[in-house]
Amino acid sequence: MSMYDELKMKVFHSGSRVTMFIGINVLIFLFTAIIGVFCFLFAQPNFIEPIIRDYFAAPTYLPKLLFRFWTPFTYIFFHDGFLHILFNMLWLYWIGRILEDFINGKKFTFIFLGGGIAGALFYIICYNLFPAYSNSVELSSIVGASAGVTAVIIATAVLLPDYTISLLLIGPVKLKWIAIVYLVIDIISIVGPNSGGYLSHLGGAIFGFFFIKSLQRGADWSKPFEDLFKPQSKLKVVSKNPNKASIPKNETPNQVAVDEILDKISKSGYDKLTKREKEILFNASKNDEKK
Repeated sequence: MSMYDELKMKVFHSGSRVTMFIGINVLIFLFTAIIGVFCFLFAQPNFIEPIIRDYFAAPTYLPKLLFRFWTPFTYIFFHDGFLHILFNMLWLYWIGRILEDFINGKKFTFIFLGGGIAGALFYIICYNLFPAYSNSVELSSIVGASAGVTAVIIATAVLLPDYTISLLLIGPVKLKWIAIVYLVIDIISIVGPNSGGYLSHLGGAIFGFFFIKSLQRGADWSKPFEDLFKPQSKLKVVSKNPNKASIPKNETPNQVAVDEILDKISKSGYDKLTKREKEILFNASKNDEKK
């Protein structure tokens, strides 16, 4: 297998939406960056940056947005510099892998893309609503996957608040505290040079929060999205069900057993699950994705 085939397999055929979105973002970033390098070497203006800002970045000026209506989606896949994409993709990899273990790929896609679009809309609304942005509303635009990544972080923390991960120099920390600190930093940073970017984070956070809360109440916003591709899976990993049930070792996990395990996670944390319970939950998520 060639390097190209191996890369294609890992990015687009691994079954992981996290890997797929990271791959798409990185490939687009490398493509635009390489064009910039050639422009520099031949002492030519970097024509790719104005194109990105004009046709792919999400603007706040409503007359321009009217003729760039696709930009609240396309801006998700473009980044302003190496550190911008690096930290976005690291967060997506760290937290996205956790979320993928508990929901199917189409729901993950809906959270990531829906959070990105919600972030753009929240940013546009704020810039046109608050007087603080009146002098910049005609020129402002944003790029980046930050809002979609924030939606994933908040959705994961709401679904698994007591799930614990280890942070360098800090040690074990529950997801709910990571999400709270992340949001506090975003709110404080609104008063700064990247105000629009942090507003988009908050829009993504709101989307991720209410999507999971709605899903836990039995209302799945992603159902029409999933039905565009195939019938909705019978197994829903997240829902409220007061009934309790156990599952034999060699049978396919059912919804009642999964609900029992999710209730235990919400009360005691993921680390309190037995090896068998973790196996049931893992098999449930994989079985749901394959349907």
